[in-house]
Amino acid sequence: MRLLFISAAFPPMRAGESEHAYHQCSHLARQGVDVHLLTSRSNAGTLEAPFTIHPVMRDWSWTDLPRLVQFLRSNKPDAVMLMYSGWIYNAHPMITFAPSIVKRIFPGIPFVTQMEIEEGESWRSPVVRAARKAAQFLVGPAGVDYSFGTLLRDSSRIICLSERHQATHAGKLAGVMEKSVVIPPPPLLPMCSDGPVMARERGRAALGLGPEDLLLVFFGYVDKNKGIETLFQAVQIVTKDARHVTLAMIGGGRGSTTQGEDDRAQSISQYELGIHALPEKLGIADHVRWLTGYQSDSDMASMYLYAADACVLPFDQGVTMSRSSLAAALAHGIPVITTKGEALETPFRDGENVLLCSPKDPEALAKLIAAVRSSPELCRTLRRGAMQLAQEWFSWDTAIARILKTMQ
Repeated sequence: MRLLFISAAFPPMRAGESEHAYHQCSHLARQGVDVHLLTSRSNAGTLEAPFTIHPVMRDWSWTDLPRLVQFLRSNKPDAVMLMYSGWIYNAHPMITFAPSIVKRIFPGIPFVTQMEIEEGESWRSPVVRAARKAAQFLVGPAGVDYSFGTLLRDSSRIICLSERHQATHAGKLAGVMEKSVVIPPPPLLPMCSDGPVMARERGRAALGLGPEDLLLVFFGYVDKNKGIETLFQAVQIVTKDARHVTLAMIGGGRGSTTQGEDDRAQSISQYELGIHALPEKLGIADHVRWLTGYQSDSDMASMYLYAADACVLPFDQGVTMSRSSLAAALAHGIPVITTKGEALETPFRDGENVLLCSPKDPEALAKLIAAVRSSPELCRTLRRGAMQLAQEWFSWDTAIARILKTMQ
């Protein structure tokens, strides 16, 4: 099967969507799928991949529509999969009409949309809004969503990354629940080839840590709503009574992204600068280690995850299955401390496979960190639960089998 995978995000662009596209296409290719990735010109690079990369799209605006159509005709795919998150397409609506475009050129082939987000764009530009309205008229206005165009209406199947995302999208249009499936992102990094024991020893040695040191890790890009301020405040509380505590920040920020150089991208970069300065202000700079951003084909991040005693992910809106940083931590079998939002998705069980507190509560988070530090039995329970949860929901074998099923 020739699969056309469309994603504006791809390495070297620094974004979770880039890693998701790279690793998902790689795993599909290893299953014998003839994968062709259509991406942005700015993502042309030297990254080796077991699939064909076509960095031909300029800016994903309406002026790029003829280029998209021309590529579709020349590529002649058997199925199309679109990875959608508005910001990676420069917050432009053109690609939200892709299912309708593909169906007019190739009637009958599957078009699968993988929704990386829960909420869509608001289309700030009057010109963009006007052109979007004209496109809506051309494809038929019934069932066209203001933010998601015809992605919900005309996609053959829809992949949602979490139960919460699925419920949100299903509430926008009748029939979405029936044709959607929840497939959370598996770990978006290569696992360390050394194995857990040796990787743990190497990682702790690289950080200069002894057996008495508690190593906490935060994994992922520095971004808003991930609760990093809460994490630093909790570390400040914990280190008042415990000196041998280190927090390793794995992954870096989005400041070097090659896409989305708008107000939002600048805001993220400024936020990252402020976050980097916060440990010094809180007096915990000696306890925080900033590790360099990992490359897509590097296993260094995996080594440091194996070295950790716990991964702390205090999301401001609570944990969901869509968080690839969570998948990475679970796959390494380390205790995960995270937060419970308004609702908790069904796979999560507090005290069994994750440890939960309320968002934006540094004192509650500090208590959970202290509990992990003082209770080997709790850690063993959480490790077992993490591995079971990873196997049930976050393995690549399971994800690829379910993805292939959506294209049948």
